[in-house]
Amino acid sequence: MPSQPAPDLSPQVSDEVRKTTCYMCACRCGINVHMKGGKVAYIEGNRDHPVNKGVLCAKGSAGIMQHNSPARLRAPLKRIGPRGSGKFREITWDEALQTAVDWLKPLRQTAPEKLAFFTGRDQSQSFTGWWAQAFGTPNWAAHGGFCSVNMAAAGIYTMGGAFWEFGQPDWDRTKLFLLFGVAEDHDSNPIKMGLGKLKARGARVIGVNPIRSGYNAIADDWVAITPGTDGLFILSLVHELLRAGKIDLGYLVRYTNAPYLVNAAAGPEKGLFLRDADGKPLVRDRNTGQAVAWDTPGISPDLGKGVEIGGVTHLPVFRHLADRYLSNDYAPDQVAERCGIPAARIRAIAAEIARVAFEEEITINQPWTDFRGVKHDKMIGRPVAMHAMRGISAHSNGFQTARALHMLQILIGSVETPGGFRFKPPYPKPPEAHPRPHAGHAPGQPLDGPHLGYPLGPEHLLLDDAGQPKRIDKAFSWDAPLSAHGMMHMVISNAHAGDPYPIDTLFLYMANMAWNSSMNTSAVMDMLTDQNDDGSYKIPRIIYSDAYSSEMVAYADLILPDTTYLERHDCISLLDRPICEAEALADSIRWPVVPPDRPGHEGVRPFQSVLLDLGARLGLPGMVLEDGSAKFGDYADYITNHERRPGVGPLAGFRGNGDGKGRGAPNPDQIARYIENGGFWIDHIPAEAQFYKPWNAAYQDWAVERGIYDSPQPYVFNLYSEPLRKFQLAAEGHGHRQPPDHLRARLIETMDPLPIWYPTFTDDVTDPAEYPLHALTQRPMAHYHSWGSQNAWLRQIHGHTPLYVSGEIWRAHGFKKGDWAILSSPHGKITLPVVRMDALNPHTVWTWNAIAKRRGAWALDDDAPEATKSQLLNHLIHELMPPKGDGLRWANSDPVTGQAAWYDLRVRIEKAPAGQSVSHPHTGAQDSPVPPAPQTVAQHVKD
Repeated sequence: MPSQPAPDLSPQVSDEVRKTTCYMCACRCGINVHMKGGKVAYIEGNRDHPVNKGVLCAKGSAGIMQHNSPARLRAPLKRIGPRGSGKFREITWDEALQTAVDWLKPLRQTAPEKLAFFTGRDQSQSFTGWWAQAFGTPNWAAHGGFCSVNMAAAGIYTMGGAFWEFGQPDWDRTKLFLLFGVAEDHDSNPIKMGLGKLKARGARVIGVNPIRSGYNAIADDWVAITPGTDGLFILSLVHELLRAGKIDLGYLVRYTNAPYLVNAAAGPEKGLFLRDADGKPLVRDRNTGQAVAWDTPGISPDLGKGVEIGGVTHLPVFRHLADRYLSNDYAPDQVAERCGIPAARIRAIAAEIARVAFEEEITINQPWTDFRGVKHDKMIGRPVAMHAMRGISAHSNGFQTARALHMLQILIGSVETPGGFRFKPPYPKPPEAHPRPHAGHAPGQPLDGPHLGYPLGPEHLLLDDAGQPKRIDKAFSWDAPLSAHGMMHMVISNAHAGDPYPIDTLFLYMANMAWNSSMNTSAVMDMLTDQNDDGSYKIPRIIYSDAYSSEMVAYADLILPDTTYLERHDCISLLDRPICEAEALADSIRWPVVPPDRPGHEGVRPFQSVLLDLGARLGLPGMVLEDGSAKFGDYADYITNHERRPGVGPLAGFRGNGDGKGRGAPNPDQIARYIENGGFWIDHIPAEAQFYKPWNAAYQDWAVERGIYDSPQPYVFNLYSEPLRKFQLAAEGHGHRQPPDHLRARLIETMDPLPIWYPTFTDDVTDPAEYPLHALTQRPMAHYHSWGSQNAWLRQIHGHTPLYVSGEIWRAHGFKKGDWAILSSPHGKITLPVVRMDALNPHTVWTWNAIAKRRGAWALDDDAPEATKSQLLNHLIHELMPPKGDGLRWANSDPVTGQAAWYDLRVRIEKAPAGQSVSHPHTGAQDSPVPPAPQTVAQHVKD
């Protein structure tokens, strides 16, 4: 018998491990990058990292394919063909940077607002915003306006934080968990780990989502809600809790503005809080029956009775709240049909919330002291936690829906208490602790303050003397007063229309606006290529930076090629979107575990370093020394030495002599210390400060020591939002700053100081008989934005985008396996292969987002399934509402924050003709600036 070879059953995986931070989604997990022969050989999770504790998903493991992608750009490019063609010539970095200077320098000297600089999911927004502020343009923002600003802004205005980066469930103690509309790629490893803890402990999970996939597939109860009605369902739960008296009244008295008296007298202050001579809100003291300052020692605030002054009775917030939600309008029997949830089930969910919150109360024997100086001998919690994201926020009623959900948590006392929702440092921060937005610009000068912020009234809107928006996206105008993240989805449309003014240069980073990052994709491509009568482009110049040959690359005039995430420094900063946990302050870095290795002489450079170089060449303040030379050699130098204010910089760890926590002088060895520590820094909150953060004196002092605040910032939650009421008052005719007449009724309806629900704008203008179905997209766990589906490993998991339809729709239209469908909206049509899915709201269809690709992009073959058997719902979604005949452009967005209303889409479906085999519409092919991909992608490293 011939001898058999002896296989090596334990081959050497690597000869070195380099620890950094993943960038295959926004989780920012810690990874161990195994090196072999100087190349990346294998990626696994870092067991010591606070975010993922060694867990790594398919995306994270596939980062090696992202790093080696054949779609990577190789050199700076200058357009030589028509826009959209993809025809470029390679140029040197000197020519690229000089071209950018030649375009941008005259703008800064004459009209800085004519530069619109917008970035995607780059995770360095504090840096890019600082650069734009130094340039002097008011036109900067990131992706949040089309992602989740409704959730973030609603949380800040209501309780000082929200889900995702702002906070998390108390996974270790929660006994009932409600999950609303969370995409499967968002925070996926922490959520999966948390759900595993819940399942192991026997905690109950309720998933509220039209689609039962991902997290909802393992929920104990799945609620197949009708899209856009989450707010109505939530307020019906509130109705039931109020009716049963299952409200934490003590929590409301101590930690919210529920006792504040609301001015009932007619005039310009009606609906605002009654205040004393020092401006402090007043409450009714049950001991005396008198109106006194809310923080008067020894008082007993009244939640039910009001105070009569001058013949007018002023009632507390809680009385207004109870009167509203106890109305029969919110009774389960009244909302059931619209929400698609039986009334009995709504009542049962409300009863379960009440039972767990009040019958399974958690007590931790940990003394603590509140900001009033009152000592408590224990921490008491309501073990009901909630989490939500884009599914409830990407509607035109999403802001108020998110507020309703936050209010529900507050009413049962489950925010910042054991078992409930917990803030992550640097949150909580109420709107007052955030900056106001700024747009004051002048030639040759920096902007007069940060671009984004939280307005507290009409006086903080960014309007010129004629009442017109100062920003190209119309953020912080009467169109969207609280647009705290900007409105990136409106930039191209507004720039093309010259509304409110024309721009000269559009500068984008990691924002695939010619494809999946735009509503109205086909029309956006036309806008980017549209010309004036003289042949010039309506958007004169476009500069774009990306690491890959995306669809947007073809529409740029100048390309500044970026590195991959394993080839550069990044700063996951407390100033931006840190990796903190509820019990710890933390931040992290990326660093070049390998150098860029593109063929050719020029290669690629990290965008942040390029931006610093460009800033120095433009002489921007903060980027040059007195002699005009560059202040920072590269982004790593900036991370180490930049200070946003004395002692506070991009990284909080290892400051000063290496022992500084949050505050301290720059440390030249800081990045090296992070690398030695696995790429992160963490500082745990003391036990007495772990809960009740907005009111806990120990936490407030700890936060000041760490540079989160410069002074303690205790506050109470806003069940009733006074800033919203101020905008209503303006719409009612009060104050010196007035909205245009056509917006008055909308502002009065939507800027309600108590959470409300109203039908989505699409439901109001679309005939349900003609377009009877809701259409949604979601991201799978194995992809994240555009770049995932050019990854050779991830494409094998999700290679195309079928249209999933309910069993009811399948039967009604006679679909069979292998059929294709035509999906139509008032705006357009697409065709896709159709698949039956019974775990789906019966009046809903959906498909995956960001997998479909344009031919010629991403180094994919022309016949790749991403181009032939996939399509974007974006083609069916318009960035504007249908014309109303008034000559105005009404954004398809939430009227409060301007968030893109992606999920308001209404459609009809029909069977495609037999023989359909290619998805529509055809968008044409773009030339690729990178060579065709090899048929086999392999990496050979020597042992």
